[in-house]
Amino acid sequence: MNIKQAKEYIKNSVNLYLKKDEFGEYRVSVVRQRPIFLLGAPGIGKTAIMEQIAQEMGIALVSYSMTHHTRQSALGLPFITQKTYGGQSMSVSEYTMSEIIASVYDTMEASGIREGILFLDEINCVSETLAPSMLQFLQYKVFGRHRVPEGWVIVTAGNPPEYNKSVREFDVVTLDRLKVMEVEPDYRIWKEYAAEKRIHNAVVNYLDLKKDHFYCMEMTTKGRSYVTARGWEDLSEILALYEEEMLPVDETLVGQYLRNEKVVKEFTAYYDLYNKYKKDYQIEEILDGKPSVQAIARAKEAPFDERLSLLGMLLDKVQADMKEIMEQAAFLSDLKIPLKSIGSGVDGMQLGQVLALLEKQTEGRRKLLENLQTANTLSDSDKKKHYSVIRFLEECRKELYTGDARTGAAAYEFIKKRYSAKVEKMKLKTTGVQQELHAMFAFAEEAFGAQDGASGNEMLILVTELTVNSYSARFIATFGSPDYRRHNEELMLTERSDDIKAQIAELELA
Repeated sequence: MNIKQAKEYIKNSVNLYLKKDEFGEYRVSVVRQRPIFLLGAPGIGKTAIMEQIAQEMGIALVSYSMTHHTRQSALGLPFITQKTYGGQSMSVSEYTMSEIIASVYDTMEASGIREGILFLDEINCVSETLAPSMLQFLQYKVFGRHRVPEGWVIVTAGNPPEYNKSVREFDVVTLDRLKVMEVEPDYRIWKEYAAEKRIHNAVVNYLDLKKDHFYCMEMTTKGRSYVTARGWEDLSEILALYEEEMLPVDETLVGQYLRNEKVVKEFTAYYDLYNKYKKDYQIEEILDGKPSVQAIARAKEAPFDERLSLLGMLLDKVQADMKEIMEQAAFLSDLKIPLKSIGSGVDGMQLGQVLALLEKQTEGRRKLLENLQTANTLSDSDKKKHYSVIRFLEECRKELYTGDARTGAAAYEFIKKRYSAKVEKMKLKTTGVQQELHAMFAFAEEAFGAQDGASGNEMLILVTELTVNSYSARFIATFGSPDYRRHNEELMLTERSDDIKAQIAELELA
């Protein structure tokens, strides 16, 4: 199965394991809650989906790599305690709590979240001394003398032996207590993730052209050669930073993330070509609705791989702006909660009381953020939203403290004006993004529409990418787009979405 299918399967399993009866007891007993074992090649996103599951389900996540654990750190250390049996005192061996189990309790105490996932990576790389204890743990959720708290589901992961020399193959007795899922890399699924994580457009465009370069493992005369999804994501992040600092990107840099000489050479060459396209076409001018005659003429005559790169650059800029709008809308919507709380009793208050309320709301939000971060149940967009709320409240408090307002009513009026200014700024930005969207469609119609039999593919890709990206889909659903609606209807995208996705996957892009 692919990683997306594995994610949905795990979510369903966790949901069922946490299901309770009318008395509040878990329907599936501990001994029947088989831990899930994700078995797959390195770097395909096994750890990433665990974070996504915790965030989407609102539960905690504690992650551990088992490669560094000894029997003592996993099971706890022995100590001598005194117990009385039949009136006689005796020395008895006890064990301290396992570091792993203690981390679960620490997370529960710090976050207040009582249910979660204990994710143990590299589970088939445990030390020889620890291996015998794993059977007891996998069946009964017990390390040493201490049990994993109720409400915590165990998910494990590991690599097949061909990828890791430290792997110990599980015997049948152990495997019979696991729900084993073998996961394979799948570029089509990773591309959906890439859109959400804003993976560098040059990486996505290149992989659209060279899908077989997405993931590869092979032995060469120089040793193992490999490219992984993790490598592409890490490369994407460093590319963005290099561009910010205007540093040159060469094969030496790319080769630090992609360990395959052919892929390194071809991607580096494509990256240079990508930047040349960006400069030649002047993306900003196109999205301003002022494409040059040369850009339109070149696009009309361009081969399909160049057109694909051009569409990717246009979509990247527009969808980044759409993402910013939707995140700003989420922030402003969330900000209403503390502002309404402050405004509900502002009449008759003095400035000092409003300042105290602002401080209380700020500290409350900061504590919430800290709890969610401790539980690993916070997405990047939600984290940004909470930080934005905190910053707004802090800035209001600072400006009121040094400003002219003296009464609670005057202070709240200042806060409302500041909030309204942010709403108006978002509205202006929204109008600008709608204009960008229109300009992108107008350019595509002019550049590709006159080519007999060719316009379908370009417009199909454009509309499909806007549909499958969550931020652009939400933006269009919220603010509308006549161009999108018209082309969507022309292509019958809504009625034939599955068929069209299959067509896109089968396009010969190379």
